[in-house]
Amino acid sequence: MLYSFLVHLVQPFLNLINGRPIITGKEHLPAGNYILIAPHRSWMDPVLLALAIFPKKFAFMAKEELFQKPLANWFLRKLNAFPVNRANPGPSAVKTPVRILKQTDLATIIFPTGSRYSAKLKGGALVIAKLAGVPLVPAVYQGPLSFKQLFARHPRKIAIGEPITIDRKMKLNDEKLAEMEQTIQAAFDQLDQQLDPTFKYQMPPKPSDDQF
Repeated sequence: MLYSFLVHLVQPFLNLINGRPIITGKEHLPAGNYILIAPHRSWMDPVLLALAIFPKKFAFMAKEELFQKPLANWFLRKLNAFPVNRANPGPSAVKTPVRILKQTDLATIIFPTGSRYSAKLKGGALVIAKLAGVPLVPAVYQGPLSFKQLFARHPRKIAIGEPITIDRKMKLNDEKLAEMEQTIQAAFDQLDQQLDPTFKYQMPPKPSDDQF
């Protein structure tokens, strides 16, 4: 209930200060559950992607440090977020999203790089997709990267690509993981070019007190 309430509160506010977003490729979204994968470029990514896909609802991975305060813990869990230790992810980092994808009507958003300060793809989303039996749906976001930049009226743009099916019989060895990661990166690059052929993402330096 809080999830839907915030969508109907935040979306009109963002449209007021920044204009309506440009969203392409929604026809590629499967009817059932799936994992939406995207490059992590802003702390706003999960919010903006979730707004673009609504009324489909999502569960989110979030760094466990964000859950330390009781109010934040309650709020994040109401938004379908669950904690993950990014430095040392345990079995729950896979088991929790697999359970959610299999047993609920929630899809999941995963950023394969794991951080805004890394360009290296990791294989967790592939493992989760295989175990849950759901496709990966690539997406990219271009636009303001901070709340302040929203007021400059540079448009929020999101492109969604065709689903990538993971064969449940596939052995995810190092060679296959590398091959699939190349497929995912190629999908991201194609979507970026589709939105803006001149786009080039500049990775920000990692601050010492990274909170998101």
